[in-house]
Amino acid sequence: MTTRLDPRSAAARMIRVDQAGEFGATRIYEGQLAVMGDRGPDSAEIVEMARQEADHRARFDALMARRGVRPTALHPVWSMAGFALGAATALVGPKAAMACTAAIETEIDRHYTEQLEVLGDSDPELAETIREFRDDERAHRDAALAAGAEQAPAYPLLFNAIRLGCRAAIKLSERI
Repeated sequence: MTTRLDPRSAAARMIRVDQAGEFGATRIYEGQLAVMGDRGPDSAEIVEMARQEADHRARFDALMARRGVRPTALHPVWSMAGFALGAATALVGPKAAMACTAAIETEIDRHYTEQLEVLGDSDPELAETIREFRDDERAHRDAALAAGAEQAPAYPLLFNAIRLGCRAAIKLSERI
């Protein structure tokens, strides 16, 4: 059954921004792997996280199609920015690549938790999807921290700058 959502509705904005975020995550990992290839100490972990993000994106793509939600117009920007962020952090080194993941997943955990609070019981399908993906993102954050993310050069600066950029991308993608 197709349920068309008002494009201004909270659920439509959530689906749009979450799909954009999952797309951005795939691009970040593509950028990291383009630099590190399979030589990096965490390459296998990154490949697995990228696979999960691709699955998340595919599921949000299907949800968008089923509910008639338009994608963000910023898709090309997030494609370039995500790849550039991934490549740049990987160029700094494996710990910086993991710091990028820790920062983004920390912010996405906060974002998904806020969405779940807003949804309450109003949309069980969307809430379950977000809850499942939030758990995956938490696991990615924990894996990044275990891989030494906090040992990256200028970790507090890098971590907070990436989180700030992530917040800005969320706000923009909700509406544009």
